[in-house]
Amino acid sequence: MKKKGMLYGIIGLLAGTAVFFTVGCGTQAEKKAATVPSSKELTTGELVTRGKYLVTIGGCHDCHSPKKFGPKGMELDEEHLLSGHPAGSPLPPVDPRALKPGHWLLFAGDITAAVGPWGISYAANLTPDSTTGIGAWSETTFVKTLRTGKHLGQEGGRPILPPMPWKMIGQMTDEDLKAVYTYLQSLPPVKNPVPAPVPPTEAAKIAR
Repeated sequence: MKKKGMLYGIIGLLAGTAVFFTVGCGTQAEKKAATVPSSKELTTGELVTRGKYLVTIGGCHDCHSPKKFGPKGMELDEEHLLSGHPAGSPLPPVDPRALKPGHWLLFAGDITAAVGPWGISYAANLTPDSTTGIGAWSETTFVKTLRTGKHLGQEGGRPILPPMPWKMIGQMTDEDLKAVYTYLQSLPPVKNPVPAPVPPTEAAKIAR
C-alpha cells in the first residue's frame, strides 16, 4: 500500500507541474508568438508579432541596425532600426591582410560593415523605404532572395555576401519567412542608401 500511495503521489506531482507550466506559459504573449504557428492562417497582426520575434532572436539587429554609443556602451539606434549601414559614415582603415583567407575578419565599429576575402560588404536597409530599402520588394522576391542567396532572387543577381547567414535563414519555413517579411514591411521606412559591395581588388586599393 505504501508503494501504491507513493506512486499516486508522484503522478499527482507530475500532473500538477504540467498544469502549472501550461497555465503559466499560456499567459505570456511573447511566448505565444514563439511557438510554431498552427495550420490556421495567421492574421497580419499575428504575422507581425511572430516576425518581430524571429528577427529579434535571429540576431538581425546585430548587423542591420545602426548603433549609438552612450553610458551603457553600444546600443541600438531605435530611430533607425534595421536600416542598414549608415550612408556616408566613415570606416576605419582596412588591414590588407583581412582580404586574404586565413586572417582575421574585420567589422566596422557598429558591426554594419565587414571586410574579408570577399571584399567589403554592407548590411542592407531592410525597412520598407521604396527606393533604398525593400519597400518595392514583393513577398515572393524576399523569399527567393533568402532561398537562393542572390540579390532580388534573380538567377543572374549578385551573390549575398558574408557575414549574412542566408543559407541558415533560407531554411525557415515559408510561413516564418512570410512573417519576417510582414514585420519588416510594418516598420517605419528609413531613407538610407547603403553603399554597394566593394570587390577585393577595389578594397585593396583603399587598404592602409
